[in-house]
Amino acid sequence: MPVFDFNEEEKAKASKESKLSTFSSNAAEATEEMPILLLDSKNEELPNHVVGIFTNPIGGDYFEYDSKEGTRSFDMLKVDSRFVSLFGWLGENHIRVRLSGVNTDGGYAVLKIREVATGDGGKLSGQDGFLQFMIERLFASNAPSEEKLSEDDTEDGDDMKLTSIQSITDFITCAGRTFPDNIRLWARRNLAVAKSAEVTIEERRHAQRALSIMTSIQWKNDYFEAIDPVKARKILDDELYGLESVKQRIMETVIQVNRTHTLPSYGLLLCGPAGVGKSQIAYAVAKILKLPWTTLDMSSINDPEQLTGSSRVYSNAKPGIIMEAFSNAGTSNLVFIINELDKASNGRGGGNPADVLLTLLDNLGFTDNYMECMIPTMGVYPIATANVKADISAPLMSRFAVIDIPDYSVEEKKEIFRRFSLPKVLKRMGMTEDECIVTEDGLDAVMEKYVISTGIRNVEQAAEHLAANALFQIESAGVKSVSFDRKMVENLS
Repeated sequence: MPVFDFNEEEKAKASKESKLSTFSSNAAEATEEMPILLLDSKNEELPNHVVGIFTNPIGGDYFEYDSKEGTRSFDMLKVDSRFVSLFGWLGENHIRVRLSGVNTDGGYAVLKIREVATGDGGKLSGQDGFLQFMIERLFASNAPSEEKLSEDDTEDGDDMKLTSIQSITDFITCAGRTFPDNIRLWARRNLAVAKSAEVTIEERRHAQRALSIMTSIQWKNDYFEAIDPVKARKILDDELYGLESVKQRIMETVIQVNRTHTLPSYGLLLCGPAGVGKSQIAYAVAKILKLPWTTLDMSSINDPEQLTGSSRVYSNAKPGIIMEAFSNAGTSNLVFIINELDKASNGRGGGNPADVLLTLLDNLGFTDNYMECMIPTMGVYPIATANVKADISAPLMSRFAVIDIPDYSVEEKKEIFRRFSLPKVLKRMGMTEDECIVTEDGLDAVMEKYVISTGIRNVEQAAEHLAANALFQIESAGVKSVSFDRKMVENLS
């Protein structure tokens, strides 16, 4: 384990070597076995709640608090590697904190940290909100690689709500190596620009805005936990009727993730007529992968700059839609649902917005013109939808595993109406299944009268129409149940 020195500089005259070491953890909360910090309490136990400061006198890392017997000092033995920079920040700024924990055989395990006001420590200061925000973000982070920090690796910071320079600075400092290396270096450079008096106000404003966006994203690695195949199959069966070949391809993706713990090299391209449930399939995959999802509607994008962002040389510059999607999702691991890929039109100057997606789909990293930084995309799983494959360029098609989705047969649409559409509508309206009944000949009439186009949108609309009519009769005529046969369906307006 590496020895950590808060000052990150060699002390030639140090009389004592620090005992502090780090351990790796990806746990979402502290426990006695994996605490935030372990203090040496073999000579004296600490109280459950203790107020003091972190300090680093002559090479040793300590926590100090004042008791009736005087100042007590306790060695810091182990720290979760994600919190190393946070403790450095607390110590360097002499911030008084209240530790909550338990005494164990190995030492005093710190489970919670709160900042307190100066004085008797009875009242939490206004900065405790930032500290709790920072702790939550670090718990959500992956453990950084364990390697000894050098003098050149000093961190500069970021902000709390990620708008003010001071809070951005503090955030970057506390996040430390939980940031990807290239983003950490990018943040230091932009922080220097945001603080500089030698650049224009616009340059400082753009740098600060870019920092705010970048630090709002939880940067994760590309390791994915195994997925329960039984639960994954249940999600597919609950969300989709039929489409066995599509479900098989998705289950193959699940098994691949379980074996490699990484996403497949290729995304999915779902091709089929309108209304067959392509977007529903994409949402189901996101649910299975336990990832947030965001959508890009290519039919409404007519300029490549909408995706790539504009250069900071313009006063009204802003990031592109892809970067905003990362920011809105709040994480670097997400499902990109690219709707209507075949309807992406040629943009201004002959550029095709769809071709901008190539770098996103290659999983090598995406560069936004406004951010001026390579954004890691190893945790992005793209799922595109299209009606006509012929309208998609060959380079773009090669980035996807293509799944053709045929239209449903009449019998399948009947089952969808009976098992999915009507029960879902009744539940939304607060009705029971006994209040709206559709006979077999009535269902045939529904198919003949309302389901006249591809897909299942007409099926869902027909279910809505029948349920609304049944509810009207129940409320106005006082009947307890409505049963739709062929004649009643044909008489509906």
